[in-house]
Amino acid sequence: MTKPASDGDRSAGRGARRIDWRVLALDDVSLTFNAGKANEYRALRNATLRIERGEFYCLLGPSGCGKSTILNLVAGFLRPDSGAIHLDDREILGPGTDRVVVFQDASNALMPWLRASENVEFGLSLQGLPKATSTKRAIQYLDLVGLADHARKFPYELSGGMKQRCQLARALVLEPQVLLMDEPFAALDAITKRIMQKELVRIWRQYRTTVVYITHDVEEALLLGQRIGIMKRGPGSSLKREIVLAEPYPRNITDRAIAAAYVEAEASLEEEVGATLHAH
Repeated sequence: MTKPASDGDRSAGRGARRIDWRVLALDDVSLTFNAGKANEYRALRNATLRIERGEFYCLLGPSGCGKSTILNLVAGFLRPDSGAIHLDDREILGPGTDRVVVFQDASNALMPWLRASENVEFGLSLQGLPKATSTKRAIQYLDLVGLADHARKFPYELSGGMKQRCQLARALVLEPQVLLMDEPFAALDAITKRIMQKELVRIWRQYRTTVVYITHDVEEALLLGQRIGIMKRGPGSSLKREIVLAEPYPRNITDRAIAAAYVEAEASLEEEVGATLHAH
């Protein structure tokens, strides 16, 4: 998948050819919310992270550890107080279609007055594509996520899993370099969640879009990620450690290597949660 460089990238002007990238990098990134106020909170302190092109990377940690803050920084929704975020030599300074977010709450993410196909087309229309072209591409990506037969339905006519599929198609149709996913399946029931996890892996293996996936679910991270970054507790969070998984897909949590990684990840998280409880 290729896209022109975003207007939010420092080295790319309008119409510039996209520079192929190898690494998404956070270098000593710090961010404080409400700085100088009574409710000041330092979310990140000197966070450093490297994610390879085409990699499925999971960020794992308890609530309040800075996972979603990192995602919002990479998306360009937030700017760090210090440090920098790059796609190789391009510093991320704002949002761009090279990075697209799939949110947890698909009901609020989708526009209720638009049909499924129109929701998927929306980003393409902002890019100025002809209607016939954007409609064809929307149907193609709805088919990719198994929703081609539901293209004319409004969001209220879709189940929770179907809404999330629609949101995923809307993100993928833009052919982003980086797909940012913020606990996208957390609100789904267990069976639908597992189906969606398998579908996501299938789509990722087909297109090899770089995925940065936020979760607090150890099992989900182990079933999806090639590498899992475990976050320290906040405030002033950063990456604590990484677990590398070379096991093939589809994975099962009862597989020996996955089960061993589960014990390792859970122990690391328990250290952080325990430290938080003792601090209070």
